[in-house]
Amino acid sequence: SLLRRVEGMVIQELNKNRQSHAFDGFEVNWTEQQQTVRCHTKVWSHCVISKSRVLGVPWRSPCSLIPGVQGLGVRLDDGDWSTLKSFVCTWNLDSRGLNPQQPAAVVEVPSAVMCLAFHPLQPAHIAGGLYSGEVLVWDMSRPEDSLLWRTGLTDDTHTDPVYQVVWLPVPRHSHRFQLLSVATDGKVLLWQGLSAGLLQLTEGFALVVQQLPRNTKLKKPTRGETEVGVTAVAFNSFDPSLFVLGTEGGFPLKCSLAAEEAALTRLPSSVPLRAPAQFTFSPHGGPIYSVSCSPYHRNLFLSAGTDGHVHLYSMLQAQPLTSLQLSHKYLFAVRWSPVRPLVFAAASGEGDVQLFDLRKSSQKPTVCIKQTQDESPVYCLEFNSQQTQLLAAGDAKGTVKVWQLSTEFTEQAPRETEDLDQLATEVAT
Repeated sequence: SLLRRVEGMVIQELNKNRQSHAFDGFEVNWTEQQQTVRCHTKVWSHCVISKSRVLGVPWRSPCSLIPGVQGLGVRLDDGDWSTLKSFVCTWNLDSRGLNPQQPAAVVEVPSAVMCLAFHPLQPAHIAGGLYSGEVLVWDMSRPEDSLLWRTGLTDDTHTDPVYQVVWLPVPRHSHRFQLLSVATDGKVLLWQGLSAGLLQLTEGFALVVQQLPRNTKLKKPTRGETEVGVTAVAFNSFDPSLFVLGTEGGFPLKCSLAAEEAALTRLPSSVPLRAPAQFTFSPHGGPIYSVSCSPYHRNLFLSAGTDGHVHLYSMLQAQPLTSLQLSHKYLFAVRWSPVRPLVFAAASGEGDVQLFDLRKSSQKPTVCIKQTQDESPVYCLEFNSQQTQLLAAGDAKGTVKVWQLSTEFTEQAPRETEDLDQLATEVAT
């Protein structure tokens, strides 16, 4: 029959196709292509108070029932920040009745809120660091009595503004979390909530000029200066004890929670303070405002600061692998994409959000989004790790814009993680 006669030829051709490399690297894309970036949602915090600015846009935990929720820290432009009223606002972007000018919940705070972080498993719990040095945790499901824990004004409390708070799993207890805070008083502190409404200090670290690793040349400290002010923190995605700190001096520091050396400090503390710094990286031209560890490479991290540069560092060398000048003003935030190994975003003091795809260019942004028309600064940005097409950014006008990214920024390209490995290897050698 016909099938028997052609069987040998068909099998021969199929074997040729199986061994061919003509379509290596090709992936079919069934998703309809969108324009690169568009504004998904715009919400206003200045509807709560006038002259507001947005300082934080953390997304609610991916495991929550409503992943499209943001927390916003708001402060006034004028006055004494330590006694200035501010507000924490949340919006549910998945709500059918979403009103951009009306938050789902609002909490009034007696001092300027500097930073916020949602609890990973308790979606209603939000931690905040204040200008006064206090750390607070609110339960947004209790609008009339939302304050859950606070550090109080004790010897353990930070004496300078708290620039970042991070929820960390308790070792060997994956469902229990502790709260880490960093401040410009040079302390890195770990807190645990008590039933009495207080946050208790469980571990502490202090950065002292005399104990910094001398593997790279730094400016000579001012006479009498001992503490190193901390302005940013990011934890390694592969080693939970390893973290990077950004400092007022402009140099990043590789640090470890497992450090045992005592800190040479006279700062009062109810627990022994340890010296966490292991390695010093070459500095920016001014203070660092943001650091971000790659979720796809154990040795790579980004930093951004007042010199308008983003530095890409390897944990294995002091000098940055590359330095990009993105702004003639400050850079306030930088974040790696949670789904694209070679993509990151940065927020500038010139009112824009810049998206980089290092597969396309290592020097120019792929997209530059104009967040504010009058070039008011963009202070914060955050990718949504579950709804990966969403990127939130908050600015000095009191506005949060949620940008919807096209599949160009959300679908990983073939061999992209290998390209990231190659980038780190090539430049470091």
